[in-house]
Amino acid sequence: MYYVGISCGFHDGAITVVDDNGDLLFAGHSERYSKIKNDKDLCSGLILDAMSYVDGEYELHYYERPPIKFLRQLRSGEKPKLSSLFASNIIGKENMKLLGNKKIHTHGHHLCHAAGGFQTSGYDDATVVVIDAIGEFDTISIWDARYKNGIATYKKLWGQRYPDSIGLFYSAMTQRVGLRPLDEEYILMGMAAYGDTKPLKEMSNTLVESFKDITFKDNLQIGVSDNFLAGADEMSIATSAQLIAEQLIMNVISKAKSLGSSKNLVYGGGVALNCVANRNLGKYYEHIWIMPNPGDAGNSLGAASLGYNKRVHWNNAFLGKNIPGNYPCNKLLDSLLFDKIVGVASGRAEFGPRALGNRSLLADPRGNEIKDTVNEIKRRQKFRPFAPVILEEYVHTYFDMPNNWNNSRYMQVVGTCRYPDLFPAIVHHDGTSRIQTVPKDGSGIRELLEKWYVLTGCPMLLNTSLNIRGEPMVNDRSDADRFEKLYNVKVIS
Repeated sequence: MYYVGISCGFHDGAITVVDDNGDLLFAGHSERYSKIKNDKDLCSGLILDAMSYVDGEYELHYYERPPIKFLRQLRSGEKPKLSSLFASNIIGKENMKLLGNKKIHTHGHHLCHAAGGFQTSGYDDATVVVIDAIGEFDTISIWDARYKNGIATYKKLWGQRYPDSIGLFYSAMTQRVGLRPLDEEYILMGMAAYGDTKPLKEMSNTLVESFKDITFKDNLQIGVSDNFLAGADEMSIATSAQLIAEQLIMNVISKAKSLGSSKNLVYGGGVALNCVANRNLGKYYEHIWIMPNPGDAGNSLGAASLGYNKRVHWNNAFLGKNIPGNYPCNKLLDSLLFDKIVGVASGRAEFGPRALGNRSLLADPRGNEIKDTVNEIKRRQKFRPFAPVILEEYVHTYFDMPNNWNNSRYMQVVGTCRYPDLFPAIVHHDGTSRIQTVPKDGSGIRELLEKWYVLTGCPMLLNTSLNIRGEPMVNDRSDADRFEKLYNVKVIS
């Protein structure tokens, strides 16, 4: 039996395939095939790639319960279409044909987040925290998760419901500073390093009803008025929003610690991508697992995991479209030594929002000009930071890691760089870096870093996603060719 997990209809459609041994065979994003950023719909290219890994009987599992979501939309004054009561209608007639017109099993949105995290964690038990914008009604949930006779079981310990939502608050602040909500929250997080806390008191008093109970005075799904915090500096709005979000998140984690019995934390939902807030998690838990795609696309994995209902074997995030061939280490080294910057599009694409070495733009992190050069190539705002990818055994030599974060294999936390003057390209305005550590895992990026270190004495590279502005990450070789042509940067496969 194969278990095909599907998330689509709201934003960031995705499909995951798990087999009856618990092996994760495929996981990919619709946007990488359609070239529409955050594409909410499935597309034929993704479906055909995913189904090529299915060789026998299979089940379809959907990432939320449409009738319950329909009810919430009605209650909140939206006007949902009657057709959205059924997952098959949301997926679409032609896509259902490609999926074999099978019966669809539906699961709770937050339960999918919990399962995608817990069943890939390797833990025998965990306290699971899910924080996102909104599921059906849930916006926060805390679970006790454990295996009983090999079957994953979940007991809900606490929850917060719509419209009280940390995710909706952060998205409203994203919109307030002129960015796209449900897309550019990561830019707001980067902006937060540049502002001050002048708007903090007014923002707290106007919007937050109770920090303890995580409740808000208004429904922030519709955002805030254009004159909210009129005259305030946008960077300072970002700073204040980040501080409020961190306090609210830590109140949830503290509540989870008091309600749950496990030493292991599994954290999911889109808010779990806030790597600045994540540095505080180790104050409460010794062991932390954030599945590398904790947002809604990752719920395709959660839905498949609930179908399988046992431990899913997590090896790495390279689960998507394959560009065949050996990882081109030597060619990449030549380009890095000569040009300082090079793209790589090799092997299977990353599942999740962050490039981890297979669809990356890589650069020498040393030198004052590199950051601006890469930002110009990607046509991004100059304040935007870049991430270092580093040999895991050297991370503590170069970075001060937060409590109980001995590694950060999927760019899930920030640490303070010990030598910012030596590596200006990967240090943000506040002295932190969003770190990716690479263990001795036999991966291509590991081999490249080892060879780079031998040649230069530097155990890290700058790593950012290989994408054309306004588009998702490069998926196949034709995307890589377009990147080369548009930006005049070599991309090696």
